Amino acid sequence: MLIRSLNIRCLMAGVAFFTLNSVAHAEGQLAIYAWADSIDPALIEKFEAEIGIDVTVDAFSSNEDVLTKLQAGSSGYDIVTPSHHFVKIMVDAGLLEDIQASSMAAYQQVLPEWQKQWWDPTGSYSIPLAYGNAGFTVNRDIYKGPVDSWKVYFEPPAELQGKIGSLAQPDEVIGAAQNYLGIEYCSEDPAQMKRVLDLLNKQKPYVASYSSDNIENRIGSGEVGAHFWWDGNTLRLRRNDKANVEYAMPKEGLVGWVDSYVVPKGAQNVENAKKFIDFMAKLENATAEYNYYAHSSPLKIDEKTAIYNKENAPELFPTVSAKLSKACSPAAQELITKVWTQLLQ
Repeated sequence: MLIRSLNIRCLMAGVAFFTLNSVAHAEGQLAIYAWADSIDPALIEKFEAEIGIDVTVDAFSSNEDVLTKLQAGSSGYDIVTPSHHFVKIMVDAGLLEDIQASSMAAYQQVLPEWQKQWWDPTGSYSIPLAYGNAGFTVNRDIYKGPVDSWKVYFEPPAELQGKIGSLAQPDEVIGAAQNYLGIEYCSEDPAQMKRVLDLLNKQKPYVASYSSDNIENRIGSGEVGAHFWWDGNTLRLRRNDKANVEYAMPKEGLVGWVDSYVVPKGAQNVENAKKFIDFMAKLENATAEYNYYAHSSPLKIDEKTAIYNKENAPELFPTVSAKLSKACSPAAQELITKVWTQLLQ
């Protein structure tokens, strides 16, 4: 996991001017908790230089990590970037600030289809920053067979047995298993969730690790032959590192997600957070973020300078359905927790 703390300070000529500027600059702080390696460092530097606010960025690797941090209170963060269904959970639990998102300049850059969705129907709490899907990636040096079904991942052939990588948390893995088995997300039926547990237990002897960190190293090096992962991450590994990997398009469907900027309840720098969100949503910056992060953008971008298309980035243009995760009821969430707890015992 890449954890970054980035700070830029401009050197000013003249002692008096430097002192005055330093005092003002020190008063502007912003602490961000975001998906690992998700925000372009060049945009952080640009924001600091243009706006005069010092930014620190820490990384997480699961939505569960963010929720736990906010539930504990006094997280110290001004912006976090959870997925859509966790936004809903956080709103319902009173964990987020009402930033009147729909009145912000950033909201005018949000594509209509991503405005006031069910996780934030009043447009009060969130600005979407990226969307995509979760599936599995294979190393083609190890596995050369078809990747058109979740069966390859959950019931692996001989060449993948003992070389499967899973995530450390249940959220999207359970959803993928439900897609494969034809079970609705957030099922409250113990019998249906027993089917999920049976499938995962059957897979377990073939799993090399349950970890959400350093996935690119495990799958890229061939330590594992297949890993639960995300579309854009696979794209970056394939293009930037020239890894011989392929993102699967299972006929049963992928697990969809939308990540958003939100502000934790009690954040110390709410206005600075809103300034950063507005900055990141500007056309030029949203395009730069899209080019860096390599996930689809729910914001308007400049198509002329966007570097990804169907030809060079098939991961971002799935040929199968991607079903968005849901915010589960307490009863359904309890079953998910039980399945995962029993699996890892």
